[in-house]
Amino acid sequence: MKVPKNPHLRAVIEISFIIFLFYSNLLMSEFTATAGRGKSLSHALLDIFTIKTITIAVLTAIAGHLGFETLRKNS
Repeated sequence: MKVPKNPHLRAVIEISFIIFLFYSNLLMSEFTATAGRGKSLSHALLDIFTIKTITIAVLTAIAGHLGFETLRKNS
């Protein structure tokens, strides 16, 4: 796989991927923890997409990107 030359594009891709993993994990746990009858995908999505989770996802994704970037430069 070819790594993008533009560091900003690489940062956006990495941060987006971390956010995707965060929300996919939340969605899976939402269905596992509350797998009651009548639980729909739209209801689960409304439960996990809140201001708090978006803030946590973005901040941890940026921290994760900075951590990986530091490891990349030091090795």
